[in-house]
Amino acid sequence: MPAGVSWGQYLKFSTCALLSMFAGSQLVHIYYRPLDDINKYVEKLEQEQKVTK
Repeated sequence: MPAGVSWGQYLKFSTCALLSMFAGSQLVHIYYRPLDDINKYVEKLEQEQKVTK
């Protein structure tokens, strides 16, 4: 195993790391709400593309 640890410790660490990444991602989406105004940006890009054509 990597770093000389047992399979149990390796799996426990990997599981905890994965769960903390999921929790962090969820926290960012709840706190910062990055997808709330995506429709505005999409419409703006569509209008800019129509103007350039």
